[in-house]
Amino acid sequence: MVVFLLTLFPALAQNPVLRLDMKRAVEIALAPDGNSRVQLAKEQIRQAQSRSAEARAALLPDFEGYVSDQSETANLGAFGISFKLPIPGFQIPRFVGPFDVFDARATVNANVFDFSAIRSFQAARTEIRTAKAERNNADDQVAGLAARAYLAALRAEADLETAKANVTLAEAVLALANHQKNAGTGTGIEVTRAQVELANQRQRLLVAENARTQSHLQLLRAMNLDLDTAVELSEALAYIPVDPLTVASATAEAIKNRADLRAQQSHEESARLSYSAAKMERLPSVVGFANYGSIGTGLDNALPTRIYGLSLRVPVFDGGRRDAQRAESMSLVRQEGIRTRDLEQQVKLDVRLAADALRSADAQVKVAAEGLTLAENELAQAKRRYEAGVANGLEVTDAQTRLEQARDNRVAALFNYNQARLDLGQAMGTIRSMVQ
Repeated sequence: MVVFLLTLFPALAQNPVLRLDMKRAVEIALAPDGNSRVQLAKEQIRQAQSRSAEARAALLPDFEGYVSDQSETANLGAFGISFKLPIPGFQIPRFVGPFDVFDARATVNANVFDFSAIRSFQAARTEIRTAKAERNNADDQVAGLAARAYLAALRAEADLETAKANVTLAEAVLALANHQKNAGTGTGIEVTRAQVELANQRQRLLVAENARTQSHLQLLRAMNLDLDTAVELSEALAYIPVDPLTVASATAEAIKNRADLRAQQSHEESARLSYSAAKMERLPSVVGFANYGSIGTGLDNALPTRIYGLSLRVPVFDGGRRDAQRAESMSLVRQEGIRTRDLEQQVKLDVRLAADALRSADAQVKVAAEGLTLAENELAQAKRRYEAGVANGLEVTDAQTRLEQARDNRVAALFNYNQARLDLGQAMGTIRSMVQ
């Protein structure tokens, strides 16, 4: 994995710190040695291709060859050969041998007409398409996982910056309270109140630092990188406008693009072909066979012989096995149809929920930005009033608390907005094109 990444991203060889944007994080997660879900999906494709080759073998000729050289003895009486000739003193012996038998022969068998085998092969080929659709779905899921992990790391970075800003603000308020007290216009309780607030903000800073470390570890795990890798994010939590989109058009896009829906539709098609194969087992089948070789008591006196012909197999009665297998296959077809319809409804629900969440989050970002501006203005006014001696320190502390809440609201609104963007991309099946 490390060698692959050094080849893919040469900058890692010189820089021990891995600089990441969302696009690169997703690329690493989707690399051949990236997230384990991608690797497993690739193996499922190989497995489906092997099953298809196995099913195709039933439609191709089967060639075999063998050479045997053996010495035999036989009891003719065991074969019913026991009679006497009307020749005095002559009798066919009951025990013969030993004698040598040499046989060198090539054989071939081939299905000439077998609809059931053809349908089984078609079902196996459909499973390859299903496995490829599952691979695309795994890529979408991994891309979404890596993008969300990166977004969570961005939020942790923003929370850390907010915590640092709050500590700086609390230190400034404490300095102002000390100044007012020394000037005789402040009180000791105001200084104590400012000290308590500073202690609280330092505590929140420690929590934010720990959350940042955990978010980096989760991001590394999503990319399947060594957990000791140092990560530096090259982006910041920001507002990225999206083009207006109606629920109807988004749903149509999702029905067309969702890889999990395409995979489920392939599952249903494969089940129908398997049912057809089970049903066609009741039809006659024709098998061609032939062999050619030399046989004799030894290599020096072997003579060429051959057999060829056709065999017609007509199913008559098998104790109900084929009927039971056909009923089971039909049940599987109905089950896959139910799953397909259920997934279609889930896709529509996913799109609607994501679209509603995005609209709400967009409004929250605007409100949070307005609230932050108002809170900053309130704190500035409270400081001026406190410095002028027309208000006490409690007014500044209250304004400080509201500013801290406004900063947290803005970070939360930006995170929810970007999370909703990713959710909508996931619901529409366009998550990879969105982040790459």
